[in-house]
Amino acid sequence: MAATTFVFAVNRHRFELPTVDPSTTLLEFLRSHTPFKSVKLGCGEVEDFSVNSCLTLLCSVNRCSITTSEGLGNTRDGFHSIHQRFSGFHASQCGFCTPGMCVSLFSALVNAQKTTDRLEPPPGFSKMTVSEAEMAIAGNLCRCTGYSPIADACKSFSGDVDIEDLGFNSFWSKGDSKEAMVDSLPPYNPESEVCTFPEFLKNEIRSSSCLDPERYGWYSPAGIEELQRLVEANSGESVKLVVGNTGTGMDRTGLNVGAIVTITKVIEALKKKTKGEHMSRGEVVFERIAKHMDKIASGFIRNTASIGGNLIMAQRKYFPSDIATILFAVDPTVNIVSGSGSEIILLEEFLKRSPLGPKSVLVSIKIPNWEAVTKVSVGLDTMLLFETYRAAPRPLGNALPYLNAAFLAAVSKTSTGFMVHHCCLAFGAYGTKHAIRARKVEEFLTGKTLSAGVLHEAIKLVRAIVVPEEGTTNPAYRSSLASGFLFEFFSPFINIDTEISDGFVENILFPTSEMNKNQHCNDDFPPVLSSAKQVLNLSTDYDPVGKPIIKSGAALQASGEAVYVDDIPSPTNCLHGAFIYSTKPLVRVKGINVRTKPQPDGVSAVLSFKDIPNSGENVGSKTIFGSEPLFADDILNALVSVLPLWLQIHRNMQIWPQTLRMLRMAIADHKITSAQIKLGSQYHFYMETQTALAVPDEDNCLVVYTSSQCPHFSHAVIAKCLGIPESNVRVITRRVGGGFGGKAVKSIPVATACALAAHKLHCPVRIYVNRKTDMIMAGGRHPMKIIYSVGFKSDGKITALQLDILIDAGMSADISPIMPRNILVSLKKYDWGALSFDVKVCKTNNPSRTAMRGPGEVQGSFIAEAVIEHVASTLSMQVDHVRNINLHTHCSLNLFYEDTAGELLEYTLPSIWDKVAMSSSFNQRTEFVEEFNKCNTWQKRGISRVPIIHQVSLRPTPGKVSILSDGSVVVEVGGIELGQGLWTKVKQMAAFALGSIQCDDSGDLLDKVRVVQSDTVSLIQGGFTAGNTTSESSCEAVRLSCDILVERLAPLKQQLQDQMGSIKWEMLIEKAYLQALNLSASSLYAPEVTSMEYLNYGAAVSEVEVNLLSGETRILQSDIIYDCGQSLNPAVDLGQIEGAFVQGVGFFMLEEYMENSDGLVVSDGTWMYKIPSIDTVPKQFNVEVLNSGHHSKRVLSSKGIPFRSFLRVLMLIM
Repeated sequence: MAATTFVFAVNRHRFELPTVDPSTTLLEFLRSHTPFKSVKLGCGEVEDFSVNSCLTLLCSVNRCSITTSEGLGNTRDGFHSIHQRFSGFHASQCGFCTPGMCVSLFSALVNAQKTTDRLEPPPGFSKMTVSEAEMAIAGNLCRCTGYSPIADACKSFSGDVDIEDLGFNSFWSKGDSKEAMVDSLPPYNPESEVCTFPEFLKNEIRSSSCLDPERYGWYSPAGIEELQRLVEANSGESVKLVVGNTGTGMDRTGLNVGAIVTITKVIEALKKKTKGEHMSRGEVVFERIAKHMDKIASGFIRNTASIGGNLIMAQRKYFPSDIATILFAVDPTVNIVSGSGSEIILLEEFLKRSPLGPKSVLVSIKIPNWEAVTKVSVGLDTMLLFETYRAAPRPLGNALPYLNAAFLAAVSKTSTGFMVHHCCLAFGAYGTKHAIRARKVEEFLTGKTLSAGVLHEAIKLVRAIVVPEEGTTNPAYRSSLASGFLFEFFSPFINIDTEISDGFVENILFPTSEMNKNQHCNDDFPPVLSSAKQVLNLSTDYDPVGKPIIKSGAALQASGEAVYVDDIPSPTNCLHGAFIYSTKPLVRVKGINVRTKPQPDGVSAVLSFKDIPNSGENVGSKTIFGSEPLFADDILNALVSVLPLWLQIHRNMQIWPQTLRMLRMAIADHKITSAQIKLGSQYHFYMETQTALAVPDEDNCLVVYTSSQCPHFSHAVIAKCLGIPESNVRVITRRVGGGFGGKAVKSIPVATACALAAHKLHCPVRIYVNRKTDMIMAGGRHPMKIIYSVGFKSDGKITALQLDILIDAGMSADISPIMPRNILVSLKKYDWGALSFDVKVCKTNNPSRTAMRGPGEVQGSFIAEAVIEHVASTLSMQVDHVRNINLHTHCSLNLFYEDTAGELLEYTLPSIWDKVAMSSSFNQRTEFVEEFNKCNTWQKRGISRVPIIHQVSLRPTPGKVSILSDGSVVVEVGGIELGQGLWTKVKQMAAFALGSIQCDDSGDLLDKVRVVQSDTVSLIQGGFTAGNTTSESSCEAVRLSCDILVERLAPLKQQLQDQMGSIKWEMLIEKAYLQALNLSASSLYAPEVTSMEYLNYGAAVSEVEVNLLSGETRILQSDIIYDCGQSLNPAVDLGQIEGAFVQGVGFFMLEEYMENSDGLVVSDGTWMYKIPSIDTVPKQFNVEVLNSGHHSKRVLSSKGIPFRSFLRVLMLIM
């Protein structure tokens, strides 16, 4: 076949490449050589199936059409209904992940439309089901939202959706009919869908031929013989086989699968064989295998990953393969072709062999039909049992398992019980090189009648066999999983009367009664299927402030047109920087060895502290507490878990005098002494890692673009490091792809290093820190150790609490000195009687810890709840009673919080506490949980109600408003748009404040306002964007600026109104320009001392279910009520509440920020570190934003949004 050039399409645009490096990924090409920037690291792109662009080699898309989110719709051609619905359901916050979500949904819509066995959906909807809608984004990650609005946006396209079940959105109002709701949705018509495959590419395919291997280094063998010749010819070189789609074949003996068939195609082939009402026993095995494969990785990984590649990784790289384990139980075979011919061997033998040599190729895998190949007699009295198991951080995959297993058994009922005739027991991924067959257990069980004693002995054998290798994380848990899964598999056959029907077991895997004592943990619950309800109390007092308008720029974010730092095109001669970090702590640097020639690795320079100008300083970040060096000098301080005390920061204080505290401890009926709590760290896991671009300018100046929560501080540090005036530096931040505190201090050294390199090398330099390096450098949340003693009465009233807390701050101060104060403001949410504490911030040789959403406050609230739970447990008392009796009265609130407590009417916690109990049916559900736990042996539930008191501190914030000649308005603020809706609220405030001029068309001002990027030269004193209150402060700064402008315009407006009777905004501004009025005003909002701090209140109820055999935990329902005063934008605040809660789910239930003995982070990527995904959020998620009335000292009666506080509501007693 003649060789041709490389041709493909991106968003219907033709691309033809004369040559390309075969290692180039699709992501690299799209971001470097096209205008389409919606593809981000980890996001999916679509042909007729979604793929992960960073894992797809560019040459593999020859003659393919790629569609990105911009290709679906954009500002020029109009947004797609997907973009519009994501925006309208408030499903985009920072927006970095949104394009990938949109493309994943589009892929699901396209595939659903191809189905022929479904009824046509109503107009405006698709054939996609509600379950498929949620599954479409099961592999996508979001760190900002609580997933509920994303799920609702996806489900709004489903033909089987009950539209009244969808959450809050901007399309319809409360009370609208179903017909009105449907009509208000942005229209979707699958028949007029975007053409994703252009005509020119169809013509190319008709004349398709292979790429020229000489030009592209890419070979496309047409058969096994040609592949063997290529392998032989390149035996001395590194050759990588890249998968493509080949065939599958089914015969009586089983399913033959080509090794390079994708996992998705294997699943489809297995499911195709199992369609129908009555499946044979062999087909049941295929069905179970397919269901398990659906939980491997994510959809866009399964669409490109091959079954053979998975097994090769298991053999060569010891990859913890699910596929290998689940196939082990059915004795599959593999076909290997080498120079000497071919051989067919068992998969088990294949994995035990040495890795395949360069001249051998795995060609195919055969999954046998159990009925056709079994040597066991299978009459109607013999039951076939086959089940697969998987314990992982996430139920729907996209996470490596702690252990996987597959069990197959043939049993028959005898007069004394159930006898095992045959069994295959496979275990894998538990910390061993390969999956194994537990043959000793199989031999022990075969021929035996199942009983408690027999099962107990089998479990003892399993424990002796399934032993993780040294160094494996959670070894005891993994071993217990193996025992638990085996128990689950066989326990239904012990002492129960099971009916046999057509060779199957009735009511074993799926108990008919919810209160069945043998209920099993591996029930096939419907995938995902979450539900949410939002209640908003809207106010029109300050219109448009208080309206739940769509977040500013949401559609741009959805289409992928929103520009982040790494989306800015690289200037000419731009270099790319990367950090070199130490893997050892407290060591002396002897030297740095690099190759003198820049080739072949392309390194232009290596910079160290010696390259800092003589007039500059080795400073990488600086706060009011101190600085941290940019580069290590002779001594590396970072990384080691020793604890020399640093600064000896003592917050040794008492509420109540010492003598009274001792007296209150003495009068206690009960005491708990020296109890310990240890809390670990948490990584921010913003979707956009740390990034910066520095461009040299004239006259020794620099322009630095950075993804930062504090560009003002970056500005000062860059100037100090380079030894140049601050007037020579300009730092610009437009938007940040997630921050959570990690883009504050930790972003400064990235921008500074970038600026130093650009200054030194006289060329543009950009840094996009890879995920592994980012995780190692980030520091994360502060770990701590707590020792407490508590005294309490028999009725649960606590009389005294003593705390000793050690906080691991890392190698430098960062923001650590504020931690004692933050811990205590949250800890004080209960009336402890007498409270004494000694908090020490400790210097260690770990990376510096930094702000992480709710720094200190999350831990303080957890400590408080842990003490309450401990007291309740000691007294054998309902924990809710102990919480109730220790809630503050307004009198005790004033004692603990002093001037920030406010007036009695502002203390809304008691009413919220009662309201959340009522709205969540807390008391009734508590009774049901108790009954459920009595009736269920292996499933247990817990329900808990938790209060929140959150102390808020306002900071000075600048704002600037300029009215242009056409009447449009440009607003600048010191706060940074992180996804928290700051720009949206500022727009609303500007429209409200300027509207007080009362022109005839003042109601249209909202559309005239644009908030622009932060520029440290244009607007100074920007400060930090952190602590929940920057939106509030920025809005007030803008209002003050607008008031100045209104004051300037008022006389002119009155004059024109006297002359003309009415006046429109544009005319007023036109006349103002003619009269040379100054239509730009700036201000610095500095809060008064009496209103600088205040308290926010909230409460939540959560119910969870735990599987005692596997440890799997599901959040069944969470109900939250939060007092936002009069919210500036309740839709935005709602998203912050949900997002903070789900991030708390990650901290307390999923995320393990593990370090080795030297303090080096080892969970340094998405393989090991798992944040919540849509399958880990509450199945029912209800949130109410409470409007508590007027607060005269607040900004338009608003309160700071709960960016942090609902991290803390997931404190559950089981």
